[in-house]
Formats: sequence, structure tokens, C-alpha cells
Amino acid sequence: MSYSIDQVAAALGAQALGASDIMIDGVAEPADAGPDDLALAMSPRYAEGLLRGKARAAVVWDGADWQGLGLKAAIIAPRPRYVMPGLTRLLDPGQGWEAGRHPSAVIHAEAQLAPDVSVGPLAVIGKGARIGAGTVIGPQCFIGTDTRIGDGAVLREGVRIGARVTIGERFIAQPGAVIGGDGFSFVTPETSAVEQGRATLGNIGDAAAQSWTRIHSLGSVTIGDDVEVGANCTIDRGTIRDTQIGHGTKIDNLVMIGHNVIIGRDCLLCGLVGIAGSTRIGNNVVLGGKTGVSDNIFIGDNVITGGGTIVLSNIPAGRMMLGYPAMQMGTTVDVFKGLRRLKRLYAEVADLKKTVTKLTQNS
Repeated sequence: MSYSIDQVAAALGAQALGASDIMIDGVAEPADAGPDDLALAMSPRYAEGLLRGKARAAVVWDGADWQGLGLKAAIIAPRPRYVMPGLTRLLDPGQGWEAGRHPSAVIHAEAQLAPDVSVGPLAVIGKGARIGAGTVIGPQCFIGTDTRIGDGAVLREGVRIGARVTIGERFIAQPGAVIGGDGFSFVTPETSAVEQGRATLGNIGDAAAQSWTRIHSLGSVTIGDDVEVGANCTIDRGTIRDTQIGHGTKIDNLVMIGHNVIIGRDCLLCGLVGIAGSTRIGNNVVLGGKTGVSDNIFIGDNVITGGGTIVLSNIPAGRMMLGYPAMQMGTTVDVFKGLRRLKRLYAEVADLKKTVTKLTQNS
């Protein structure tokens, strides 16, 4: 795929300068760019790379002396990084899968697929499933009974979607994602040591060891429009009601979302986040990598957690949190600073004790 600088700028809604008929067939970092690449030089710190590379055209920062940097053409945007979605979409070569329905795919006679749905090798689509127009189902995917997927979805290889899951439009799932597995939900005949310990904050009393009895998951999963799910992410079905993911939420690789969880709109859940059952998360929440969230709590709108945060209680809207247990970020930073000073403080106290002891002995 080759595009002129004019075509690229038009697709991005950006301004093209110079020899805008130059053709490019790829993108590259400035120092690595060849003559047919569009270099991505979005701030002045990339200027040296442009001088070392061989690019004839680049996306540059506003106010750049692009001609002085040896370029013949440039694309300028007020927010250079924001051109990345459109640029990468334009140049994405895809996975190379053939359109149509592979003969090895197993599609139940009562499944309803829009005419232009593509189904890859060894995919399985269950009874009553409904798949919207323009959807691409990759190799070895599984779609369960009565599941609904909206228009324009892309399921990468090996995605598993359980029975009765409902998914909106423009859904993207990366390899190995599992949506609609049963919730991790078990109960004992009598009060368990876990329940007793949690209620008393550590004393299990005379709670006896017991076997666990499975609680089946009768709910499913409901996912809104424009949601993306990363590789090997898992979203469990609800016990009675559905687990819910709001419109526009993006979920990274290896994220675990437990049964009955409700997540709002436009959230970002970064890699290795774990959310325990029945937790409610508001809109525009960002959970940094390896954030862990306890069960049956609430996180308000616009909350941000730093990496490795462990959330054990409710968080009001708008807070930035960090640490274990989660505290407001400034407080946690102060705690970390205090911990670093402990060794010095201990030495100072030891010196003071020696001084006081000597004074006492000499008095």
C-alpha cells in the first residue's frame, strides 16, 4: 500500500507542506527511516534522528524547520500524537486472512451471520449466534449458543466467547481472550474460615475445614460498543445478572474481570489488572498495571491508580491513588519518602541515646 503525502494528510485532517506528491509505503522512527518511509518526528527531540535518517517526509511538530532538517515534505498537526490512530489505521496491513468462510469452519445451521462476515479456519459458531455485518472471526475462534456480536467486530485467533454473551459494535478481541467463562464462586455449608477471618480481621475462631460447593453462573456478559479486549484477558459471566462493560472501555492483556463486575464508559484497564467479583467501577477510570481491586466495592468516576496499587475499599470520584493499601498518591509518596529516611532516623536516635546516657552517667 502506497499513499501520497497529500492522501495521508487528508486522511488525518492535517496540513501537508512541500512536495506532497511524494509516495510513502510505511512509517518509521526518524533515524531508521528510508526514503519511502514517513518518519514520525513529533517533537524537537527527534530532530537529530531526522538528520541521521533518510526520510524525505515526516510528521513533525508545529513550528519545526522541516526544510532545514533535510525534508522535502512534512505533515503538521496541532497535536502530533493524535495523528497516530488515523495513520496506523491507514497503513495497517491486517493479518492476511482471506475473506469469506473457510470450509473447515463449523457454523450451526441456526446461526445468523451477515452476508459479509468472514470466518477463519477451524472456527466454531454455535446455535442461535447472531453476528453483525463486516465482522471478522479469526482462526480457531469459538462463539457460543445465542451469543450476539454487533457490526464491525474483529476476533483475533483463538478468541473464546461463551453462551448468551451480548457484544456491541466495533468490538476487538486479541488472541486468547476468553469472555463468558463461569465465575469463581463457591460456598461452604457452614460459615467458612475465610468468612470468619474477614469479619474479624484475622480471627478464624472455631471455623472448621469444609469442602467447597459450586455456585453456577446463570448470568452472562454484556459489552458495549467500541470495546477492546487484550490477549489472554478473561471476563467472567455473572452469577444471576450479567457482568457489564461500558461503551469505549479498553482492556489490556492478562486482565481478569470477575463475576458481576460493572465497569463504566471509556475506562482503561492496563495489563495484569485484577478485579474481584461484584465491584462497580465508574466512567473514565484508569487502573494502572497490576492494580488489584477487592470485591464488592465501588470506584468513582475519573479515578486513576498507579501501577501495583491494591484497592481494598471504596474510592470517591476524581482521586489519584497509589500503594498497598491504596491511598491518595501524594500521601503514598510521602510514606515512601518516610520509609527511605528510617535508616538515617534510626542512626540519629541511636546517637541521641548514647549522648543522653553519657550525660546521665556524668551528672
